[in-house]
Amino acid sequence: MCTLEHPNQGKTDTLQGTDSKVKCLQEIYAEKSICFGCGPANDKGLKIRSFVAGDEVVADWTPEKHHKAFPGVLNGGIIGVLLDCHCNWTAAYFLMKESGEDEAPSTVTAEYSVKLLRPTPSASPVTLSAALIALDGRKAEVEGKLSSDGKICATCTGTFVSVDPGHPAYHRW
Repeated sequence: MCTLEHPNQGKTDTLQGTDSKVKCLQEIYAEKSICFGCGPANDKGLKIRSFVAGDEVVADWTPEKHHKAFPGVLNGGIIGVLLDCHCNWTAAYFLMKESGEDEAPSTVTAEYSVKLLRPTPSASPVTLSAALIALDGRKAEVEGKLSSDGKICATCTGTFVSVDPGHPAYHRW
């Protein structure tokens, strides 16, 4: 469990589990984001909801029928989006925490790599978890996992960077 000060309303949100009544990182820091993977304002997006849980950031997400690669198996591209966005939010959170700021930095994916370890069931919810590996100034190295039915189905490592004004992603939310 982690307590965060909400930057716009001065209220404190306790982020624990993935309860839909508790605001996730995306809703607290980027409620107008249209990102396909994690944007709360994208009606056709995946709407990943990431929560701080100690030294990790976690999320639960449930596939829909149109997310299948073939019967019974989640599409690998969707898996990549889930891990990319979730790890990016992990990086943004830890960069914000390290800097002492109360606003999440605008971060982008510099590089990431996904390993698909086994077929991911498309009829079961997935759990995402990500942890910080290293911080170096405005750069964060993150490792993520996607699990379903108690088994790790995919892993990810990535480098995520905070960007300056003038970059297309700067304060995109």
